[in-house]
Order: sequence, then C-alpha cells, then structure tokens
Amino acid sequence: MKTLVLGGMKSGKSRYAESLGVATNKKCTLIATATALDEEMARRIQRHKDDRMPGVSTMEEPIYLADALCTFSETDCVLIDCLTLWMTNLLVIDDDLASLKLQKQKFLEAFKNAQCHVILISNETNMGIVPMDKLSRQYCDQIGILHQELAALCDEVTLMVAGLPLQVKSANGA
Repeated sequence: MKTLVLGGMKSGKSRYAESLGVATNKKCTLIATATALDEEMARRIQRHKDDRMPGVSTMEEPIYLADALCTFSETDCVLIDCLTLWMTNLLVIDDDLASLKLQKQKFLEAFKNAQCHVILISNETNMGIVPMDKLSRQYCDQIGILHQELAALCDEVTLMVAGLPLQVKSANGA
C-alpha cells in the first residue's frame, strides 16, 4: 500500500499519517527530512518528536530518501515526513538542479519498487499565486510535479483540511 497525505501547514497531516501507520500493525518508522538550521526550526522538530505516537521510531535522512527507503521490507511501514522539506534541502544543494533531479529519480524508482507500506507526507503549497523569486518558482514547479508523479503511483491520496481527511483517491477506486 502506498499513500500520499497532502495539506497545508498545521492541517493535521503528520498526526493523520502516523495514525494510518500505527493502524497497519507493522513495524513503523518515520523518516524525518527536516534539518534544524535555526532555533525556531529546532523547536518545531522537537515538537514533532514529542508529539510522535508510541511505537513509531525515527530515522533522519534529509537528502538520500531512496537509499533509506530501500532498507525496509514488507514487514515494515515507512512514513516520510516531509517531502517539501526534502525538496527544499535538494534545491539548496546546487543551482543547476542536478542533485535534485538525480535524487528525485532515484526516489521515484525506490518508491515504485518498495515492498513496505509507505505513507508520504507533504505540504500542498501550489494553491496560491506564482512566487516572485526564481528559487520559490523552482520549488513550486518541482514539488507540484513530484506530487503529480507520486499521486499517480499511490493507492490512496488524502488532502488534509482543518484536521479533516478528504479522500482524493482511494484504493477501492472511489
């Protein structure tokens, strides 16, 4: 089973995704992509850790998601929180997007071939105006394309709004 959970900031994505993961009764691991580049982000990361559900272990991997995903088997449930921070990490590595393209392709391949239950978490950021600066436009383009590619590969897609899950795509075809 492959699931994509999208939503805005503080929409309840992480909590909802964790509840899905725990409900699988599989060994649950959350791959965290955040990096604490300032004090406020460090507090956010700590709050996420403090709020994590019992039984969910954590692996930190800000860049090499494909490599991390390949370490799990069919007895595992893997949550990746979050793709938007991963994309940001990749965008700041180099100006020509070479690392981003490489890591994205490797991740898509690993995701397609994953034997474990995978739950992806990402911010839906592209519902507003076109940003004025180049980096923000690149980010919106890249994350929007990634969301489309992943949604096509997923069994389920959920959009979180005000803590409520809205089923966009379901495994039963509805």
